This record gives sequence, structure tokens and C-alpha cells, in this order.
Amino acid sequence: MAFEEIIRNSGAATAVFGSDRMGFSKRSTGSSGDSVVRAGTRLMDAFWIAVTLWAVDRLYVDGWADHYTLAVACAIGLFMLFAESIDLYRSWHGASLIGDILRMVAAWILVALGLALIAYVTGSGGEYTRAVILTWFVATPFVLTAAHAGLHMLLAIIRRHGFNTRRVAIVGARELGANLAQTILRTPSMGLMPVGFYDDRKLAGSRRVSGELAGDLDDLVEAARKGNVDLIYITLPMFAEARIKRLINKLSDSTVSVYLVPDVFIYELLHSKWGNIGDLPVISIFDTPFYGVDGWLKRALDVVAGSIILSIIAIPMLLIALGIKLTSAGSVFFKQRRYGMNGNMIDVWKFRTMTVSEDGSDVTQAKKNDPRITPFGAFLRRTSLDELPQFINVLQGTMSIVGPRPHAVAHNEQYRKLISGYMLRHKVKPGITGLAQINGWRGETDVIEKMQKRVEHDLGYISNWSLGLDIKIILLTVFRGFSGKNAY
Repeated sequence: MAFEEIIRNSGAATAVFGSDRMGFSKRSTGSSGDSVVRAGTRLMDAFWIAVTLWAVDRLYVDGWADHYTLAVACAIGLFMLFAESIDLYRSWHGASLIGDILRMVAAWILVALGLALIAYVTGSGGEYTRAVILTWFVATPFVLTAAHAGLHMLLAIIRRHGFNTRRVAIVGARELGANLAQTILRTPSMGLMPVGFYDDRKLAGSRRVSGELAGDLDDLVEAARKGNVDLIYITLPMFAEARIKRLINKLSDSTVSVYLVPDVFIYELLHSKWGNIGDLPVISIFDTPFYGVDGWLKRALDVVAGSIILSIIAIPMLLIALGIKLTSAGSVFFKQRRYGMNGNMIDVWKFRTMTVSEDGSDVTQAKKNDPRITPFGAFLRRTSLDELPQFINVLQGTMSIVGPRPHAVAHNEQYRKLISGYMLRHKVKPGITGLAQINGWRGETDVIEKMQKRVEHDLGYISNWSLGLDIKIILLTVFRGFSGKNAY
């Protein structure tokens, strides 16, 4: 198998598939199947929106009123309108369940706002039982989520048996093509059935994968004209613009769907995504993940969790403050200037653990048996209890619970010259804990390699951020992030 051999030789796949599994002997049913799936999904959503209101109404009152029928009709109409506008019912080939659920929830939120506006304008809000409507608004996204998850599972089972699939050809037997092939092979539930790699050049180098090709670009064009391929993904390098144009012109004499996968991985991307400047598409190279809804979710977690944690640690913080006062002369708190989001200067709160308060252009890192550290301060630093006042920074909005640890300004200016991409960690708010800390990269950075590892974890966190990752880091911090052999 040309496709399997290239993937196997490139190290991108971990299993070998038979020819029937690869789909060479099965006819794709993608186009007609997609239409049925999309139509069925619309009917399913309409059904569950109506059934959920009926079930909620039965919980609160005995009997169905006509105005609830009107509410269901308006809700279904608005949901279909908003769902289409955010592309909820697009082809499910290659679609993720999480993305599908997020679109569905967004559509329902718009429905709830639309119904509230209609009720306000028409003055019909008094006809409805408030508890029924509010429960319906809250329950429906959960019901639709379960329904969509069930449909995804059903489609996954069907597609694993070779039905409702679409045949995929990949142009470019290089690392990018191998990565795409790996994604297709390990996620058969997407309904994409690979048929092989096509390339017209035998290239050398580390980015070239080895193995037998399914054919050159002329062979691909012929296969597309005969209807043997449904989807083509072009993964040629960016400098092959002329070859890409020629191929696209030839493929225009077929009904195949063509996608261009830009080879932007030659850059070190930081949470890259598509955007637009007017009508022109752009790809971000360095960006923050916390725009729009993601930023609101991140801030909501900080405010809610931060408030809960502060209420729990209030008494321990008072005891720590008393301990500092009784064991050494000086203030309880220590504020140090550090870089926040986008490199803006912020004041970070800490319990004082030293006999000095350095915050100038030359700040010496704490070392083992550092004479500046007070005995009580050493305990606070080993257990990270000196960081507790930073929850005040979280509520102020200058820090987050999870994020790259803020470094002293002097250290930032030192390491930005030594480590490539160091300042990209400031594309997000600094955090009390982070991915680097739960993996043991905390404390003194006496050699440059330690700081490099910390920065790698920080950039990895930004590139792969999710609300679930934040929650995981918070939980792991409780068990492994408060102390460590390098913390002093």
C-alpha cells in the first residue's frame, strides 16, 4: 500500500491497515450520506427542543397551553436560522464533536436572547411560567449535547465499517502530508478514507517522507476526472506556488473538492488561527488564545475560583501575616514590578520572605541556603505559601490562576536576549501556577537550560490552551505543585 508505506516509514502511524480497511474496494457514499445526516440532524434538534419544553412543562404544571406551542415554533425557527448562520449543519466529515457542541450552544444562546426580546416587545412574557422557561433555556443545551454526541458515536460506528465515507488523496509526500494522514488514520470517525499520496518530485531532506507514491500529479488529475477521489488536500510547500496553481487549474475540470493546507509549520506558531482583514484571509503566527468567548471563560474561571479560594485561605493568610511580623522586622507584603500581559508592567503581591526587597535593575535569584531568606520565609517559599496574596492580583485582573509564572523585570530583560521566543509567554496573563510548575520546572534557574524548559512548557500551554487544561493544572497543583526540591 503506497499510503500505508509512506506513513509507516515516516513514523506517523502506529498500525498497518488492510486494503479493504483502506477503502480501495469500496465506493464512497459521502455526498448523498451527508445530505441525509444534515437533514436528520435538523429534525433531531427540532424534536428535542420541543420535547424538552414539554417535559419541563410536565414537571411544573399539568397541561400544555397554546402559548408554549408558539414558543416552540419560534425557538425552532430561530435555532435553524442561527445554526445555519454559524455553519452548524455543515458536512460532518472531519468535524469535531467539541466544535459541533460549541456551535450548537452558541446558537441556543442566541435563541434564548431572541425569545426574550420577542417577549419584551410583544408584552407576552406574563403568559409564561418563569420557572418553566428558565429551566427550558438551561436544560435544552444539555439535551442537544447528548443528542449530538450520540449521533457522532453512531456515525463513528457506521464509518468504521466503510459507510458514509469520502475518499481522500493527499498531494505532497512530505512531513505536513504525513501529519495530515496520521490525523485521518487515527480518527476513522471523521469518515475520511485515504487512498494515497501523490507527488511529482523526489525530494530529499528531513521533511521528506519515504515510500512508494500512489502516482504523480497527472495521475491524480486523471483519478479526479474519473470520480475515483472525493477530496484532495494539497500540502505542498509555500514556495511551490506555480505547481499548486497548475494543479488547481487542471482539477477545475472535475467535480472533486480541493483544500489547500498551508505549510505554515515552517514557522514556530503560537496559537495560530484563521482571520480576515476585510475580504483577505490571514493566518496568525503569534497570538493569544484569549479573545472573545475564550477570554470570558478564562476570566470567569479566575473570578469564581479565585473568590472561592480567597475565602478559604483568608484565615491562613492572617496567620501567615502574624508569623512574618513575629519572626522578622519589616512589612508583611512585598510588591515587585513584573511584566504582565502584552509586556505591560504590573505589581505582583507576595508575602515577604527576605530581609531585603529587591526590585531594581539587578535582582539576584534566591539560591539554596540564601542568607537573605528568613527562617519563616524559607518555609513559605518551599510550600509556595508566599504566593497566596497573588489571588488579589487575580481578582484585580492583572494575573490569572493558571499561566506562565511572572519573572522579575531584570530577569525578563536578561533571558529575552538568550532564549528565542521568551517574550511570547507574555501573550497571556501571568499565573500563580502553570504547566511548567506542575512538571517540576520551578525555583532557581541556575543554568540556561532550566529556563528554556520553563519557557517551552509556557509556550506549550498557550498553544494548547483549553478550559479543561486550566482545571487540570489547578487540580494537579494541589497535589504536586506547592512544593519541590528546587523551591527555596
